[in-house]
Amino acid sequence: MTRIEQKLQRLGLALPPPAAPPPGVLLPFPPVRLVGRRALVSGHGPLAASGGFAEPLGKLGRELTVEQGFQAAQLTGLAILASLQRALGDLDRITAWVRVFGMVNAAPGFMRMPEVINGFSTLILELYGPEAGAHARSAVGMAELPFNIPVEIEAEVEFE
Repeated sequence: MTRIEQKLQRLGLALPPPAAPPPGVLLPFPPVRLVGRRALVSGHGPLAASGGFAEPLGKLGRELTVEQGFQAAQLTGLAILASLQRALGDLDRITAWVRVFGMVNAAPGFMRMPEVINGFSTLILELYGPEAGAHARSAVGMAELPFNIPVEIEAEVEFE
């Protein structure tokens, strides 16, 4: 078991299976594109253990609380880690989290996007530490996200 897998196990967290898009939905792009020593991660949402989208769905500030959004961002982080593990074979190969773009499905007037995306950032910092885990980040509100997911995150990492 790798170092990152051991940390996940100690935290009681598990990586989900690949995303299972709704019937009839075609996603004609890879979840992770490797370019040189960089992995560009397509937008991911929170996944359940089945590979489907984790509940609850909806907008922050209307159907979901900040705490539920934080949890959705953490689940999104686990989905991203699972995709990176499939692409790289080993999460310990990641040497730096470079950039993170967090999108929050926000009701009008909701402005606590950074607190929501902290669910992702705190997970990555816990797993990778303050050097490799530090990342540039944006956290923005969106009028809608695909399939009514509460959070979508894309990222860029360096690996060896």
